[in-house]
Amino acid sequence: MMNILQPVLAIKNVEKSFGRQQQTLPIIQNITLHVDHNEIVAVLGKSGSGKSTLLRIIAGLESPTSGSVLCNSLPVKGPCPDVSMVFQSFALFPWLTVSGNIAFGLEALGLPESEVKRRTVDMIDLIGLSGYANAWPRELSGGMKQRIGFARALAVEPTLLLLDEPFSALDIYSARKLRQELMHLWQQKTLKTQALVLVTHNVEEAVMLCDRVLLMTGNPGTLTDNFHIGIPREQRNSDNTQPLIELISRTLTQKIATTSH
Repeated sequence: MMNILQPVLAIKNVEKSFGRQQQTLPIIQNITLHVDHNEIVAVLGKSGSGKSTLLRIIAGLESPTSGSVLCNSLPVKGPCPDVSMVFQSFALFPWLTVSGNIAFGLEALGLPESEVKRRTVDMIDLIGLSGYANAWPRELSGGMKQRIGFARALAVEPTLLLLDEPFSALDIYSARKLRQELMHLWQQKTLKTQALVLVTHNVEEAVMLCDRVLLMTGNPGTLTDNFHIGIPREQRNSDNTQPLIELISRTLTQKIATTSH
């Protein structure tokens, strides 16, 4: 019997509301999504559409009101050890050095001190932080701080990496450089991570990085469109991706306008 590889992430009919009884406010509804091995998926939508709420549910930081989330075929019922997240706001511990921030999650896993040190040193080298191990977050630029965020998330070797607008707080140059370096690591299979989910409002970023782009629109938010990027990632450029960028932008604008009335 053929062994069929299960998706890294399987979401079925997930809904989330806040409040109680008659005062409930629906945030997302009817979310069904599979993310396969070696796949990068973008969730694109305007602010307030429920994108970050969806990520927090996937990570097990919030519980859905209804529906199910499976990661590596196991139900997500709380913080999931197979999932890491990189945040827009860096979310670093200012009282810890670069090494301390990266080691924090490893120590929380209860790993031996030698393994914590090995992974921390390896990740500092991998993510371009060599020479900054003992620096404090306040001493670093935004781009360097976000490198720490990536290093901390990747050090625990998650199967699934969630990216919540991780480049939006950076200047254009830093964001481009960090995106390129992340994609280089992904293409070279350097990471143990098997799948990525990127939340963004940047259409060009989504098209350049991802295999699929999903639109989250409506109020409450739901997934309404699924665009496959048929161009090999290493061949994508501003010319051959522009028609798709324009199509996605136009579709998103139309959906937002339709649901705003």
